[in-house]
Amino acid sequence: MNRIVAWVLAVGGFVGLAASFVLTLEKIALLKDPFYVPTCSINPVLSCGSIMKTAQAELFGFPNPLLGIAGFAVVTTLGVLLLAGVSLPSWVWIGLQVGVTFGVLFVHWLIVQSLYEIGALCPYCMVVWAAMIPIFWYTTLRNIRPGFQFHSVVLILWYLVIVAGVLQAFWFYWSSLV
Repeated sequence: MNRIVAWVLAVGGFVGLAASFVLTLEKIALLKDPFYVPTCSINPVLSCGSIMKTAQAELFGFPNPLLGIAGFAVVTTLGVLLLAGVSLPSWVWIGLQVGVTFGVLFVHWLIVQSLYEIGALCPYCMVVWAAMIPIFWYTTLRNIRPGFQFHSVVLILWYLVIVAGVLQAFWFYWSSLV
């Protein structure tokens, strides 16, 4: 299980970091030019630009992707250290648990906001969602139940619930495509 956690932190952290970095670049471009259309604005539903202009995109007074850059950089670093065989002290695991718990709760708040308040999806944000969930799940398992056998089933069900929410929230749009 420890090797799985190391890989999830390293790879998931890197993927989340990359998506957060691209989102930050897109936000900077939008700040420089209010008519800029982000690369992730594809159609009325997949529309980063409309999300980036909301209050939810800057919940703490600065662009949310900056939290992702900081948080995912730490997660990636810890994953790489674990892959290198470093044994992390318990205070690091506690700090990581606090951070990823905040991260997964924040991501789920953003999911609800995207689906039911803003009415749009951001592809790069969805990459962050997809990365954050296993980072939280495997960190939590490592900290409370290291021998849990059905860890992937929970992840699959978790993702299916989110997909169902996306389908339900935007059914009007998806059904118009067929």
